[in-house]
Amino acid sequence: MERLPTPGGERVQADAAPRSALTASATVDERGVVTGWSEGARQLLGYASSQVVGQPVAWLLADEVAGRAWREVAGRESFGGTVVLRHQDGHRVELRLLVHRLPPHGNLAEWLVVSAVAGGSQAPEGEAARPGGEALAEWVFRQSPCVLAVFDADLRLVRANAGMERVWGLGEEEVRGLRLAEIAPGAVSEEVQARMRLVLEGGGTQQVHAGVRPAGVGAERGWPALLAPLEDAAGRVRAVCLVAHPVLPGHSGAQRMLLLNDAEARIGTTADVARTTQELAEVAVPGLADFAAVDLLDGAPGAMRPAGPAGPFTLGRTAVRLIQDDGTVSLPPAGEVFGCPDVSPVAECLAQGQGAVYGVGDAVIARWAAKDPQAAWIRRTGTHSVMVVPMRAGGTTLGVVLFGRHRRPDPFGTDDLWLAEELAARAAVSIYGADRPARQRTTTMTLQRSLLPQTLPEQQALDVATRYLSAGSRAGVGGDWFDVIALSGMRVALVVGDVVGHGIRASATMGRVRTAVRTLADVDLPPDELLTHLDDLVIHLSAEEGGQDDAASAGGVGTTCLYAVYDPISRHLTLARAGHPPPAVVAPDGAVHFLDVPPGPPLGLGGLPFENFETELPAGSLITLYTDGLLEARDHDIDEALDKMFQALAHPATSLDAVCDRILTSMLTHRPDDDIALLIARTRTVHGDRVATWDLPFDPAVVARARRHATDQLTAWHLDDAAFITELVVSELVTNAFRYGRPPVQLRLIHAGHTLITEVFDSSSTAPHMRRARTFDEGGRGLLLVGQLAQRWGTRHAATGKTVWAEQFLTVPGT
Repeated sequence: MERLPTPGGERVQADAAPRSALTASATVDERGVVTGWSEGARQLLGYASSQVVGQPVAWLLADEVAGRAWREVAGRESFGGTVVLRHQDGHRVELRLLVHRLPPHGNLAEWLVVSAVAGGSQAPEGEAARPGGEALAEWVFRQSPCVLAVFDADLRLVRANAGMERVWGLGEEEVRGLRLAEIAPGAVSEEVQARMRLVLEGGGTQQVHAGVRPAGVGAERGWPALLAPLEDAAGRVRAVCLVAHPVLPGHSGAQRMLLLNDAEARIGTTADVARTTQELAEVAVPGLADFAAVDLLDGAPGAMRPAGPAGPFTLGRTAVRLIQDDGTVSLPPAGEVFGCPDVSPVAECLAQGQGAVYGVGDAVIARWAAKDPQAAWIRRTGTHSVMVVPMRAGGTTLGVVLFGRHRRPDPFGTDDLWLAEELAARAAVSIYGADRPARQRTTTMTLQRSLLPQTLPEQQALDVATRYLSAGSRAGVGGDWFDVIALSGMRVALVVGDVVGHGIRASATMGRVRTAVRTLADVDLPPDELLTHLDDLVIHLSAEEGGQDDAASAGGVGTTCLYAVYDPISRHLTLARAGHPPPAVVAPDGAVHFLDVPPGPPLGLGGLPFENFETELPAGSLITLYTDGLLEARDHDIDEALDKMFQALAHPATSLDAVCDRILTSMLTHRPDDDIALLIARTRTVHGDRVATWDLPFDPAVVARARRHATDQLTAWHLDDAAFITELVVSELVTNAFRYGRPPVQLRLIHAGHTLITEVFDSSSTAPHMRRARTFDEGGRGLLLVGQLAQRWGTRHAATGKTVWAEQFLTVPGT
């Protein structure tokens, strides 16, 4: 655009700090005389129409230079530029103008002068703000009539608009990150992916015939697709944009397009399934057929099943629409539930997932009309052409739609079948989407339940009862979890945690974190060290998923966890917490108090330490672990919640299950807004006569004495049958302690019911490792022998030193 010269001086830029937009316009004849003046021009420059019309346009210009420029360009058909005009009060107004030559009117030609400017007045009350660039771009992408999808350099889906969601029958959030062949498997998708690679490699824009196949449409009627490169500022191809548009076959493509546009606006206006099916029938009749009926499987969307030969089928008629012989439209009664004969076109359509067109003289139609009362409409209306199409979305068959013609003389054709499949697919996507939140919640709850412990391990240190209550809010199921893990030396770990966020991502992250806790627990790490390693893991998960938008998917950053280890021999409870509320303990006399566990940061922040807290608990004490959803009920504050929990814990109960139920019923009056995990454990102790300990001099000659200590103790416990294996295990572990460890050395035997535990402690931190000795090696077979004789063995590290332990099963007399 040419810029008209403007002199310097004081100017008022009309487009600075806009408040409300207006359009100023005027008309000027070829002599340069103003012949028209709009209300917008009056608001902008202050002149009334009577003051300007008839005046030379140069009278409005602020300088002679602009006037000469006007005369130089006035002969063009159109031009634009910037000029400085004179306001009525004398100040200067700089404007961007666009000038068009109008068709001749009379003897003189005229030009239309327009300018979109910001007025100085307030916008009319209630006027919506103009959309910003980013918001408008998002609207264009999401609501474009074209089918749009963007795939990154790894051919994984980044964005998909509403049109593409309808094609796939799946929401963008369900398929984001997948490749096209994973979203819509088949040879067509493979071909499109191959063309995408050519685009990424610099092959330019690619075209694919029938590259997009909507749900329920055959491959031969797919839509052509255009694959265009998306480049950054440096001209490098960063992604591929897939663009497609419905291609309507046949000679009446315009009418079919209008019908599809009508369907877009009228089908699926509400989440009500019956209303959606009725909208489908209303669009199809009379637009496509003279009769339409919608039959859903089992009569309800909740009964949807995958497509396939899984008859017999039960259908429920949810919508009917019929044109009578006199041209009036009637609505026969719907709501009937009926079986579908195997010989009917409906059963064939459901089994194969494909639509078909039939003439009334076809044998399959004749058999169906003769045997099935639901086909009586064919004879009653005089139908001569029948069409059956499936309703499918998300890989699921919802039902079928029947179409008939009795007033129109022309039968259904392949173009009509394509259009019917399109209409059915649009209704199916709407019905499927209306039921999606319930299905997603069910899927998430199923995943959450499967990731929680299905059974608690057998152990003798604690009596345990647990409860898990999922959230009732629309946010969905969260990532709360609990766990009970049997450790070496009869010790037991108790775990409660809460992954930030809700939904399936939070549940999946919870499963990963819980698995990591169990793995670290098997290494027998102290609570503070375990949380430190877990913190590192969550940081790595966050880095992997850093591109996700919601907090629940960001690798679990902000996850809280409490990890506690109880030893029934020493009656010590050692625990550490990462952003989690402290546990409550109930003494045998009924006194309730919180353990003063040093607070640690939530997992995923890094850089801050965790600290152990250790206490000794009398036998019969209750340990209560919970997630914060228990204290965050919306009908009371946290102090009131704590008081209620203390009252419920202090009240005697016959069982731990009763304690759990009392806590939940006293603290909750409705479904919680957040998930709740509750774990209550009653401590046990191991009697001293079940544990034998010996301090051994640091002398290899003591190995024989250690064996005698062990066999004598087994005799006292009436476990002579275990003496042979125990002697070998004791001999190997004590010998290793003398050979590779440091004093002091201690031997301990624990009779744990059906298990005998042998432990050897020394003050060295070097852990033993099993290896396979070569033929002529003199050593290296000790731990291999222990591993063969014992059911399991391992190493447990302490602040100073380590304990090597082995467990063997016992055959206890009388069992």
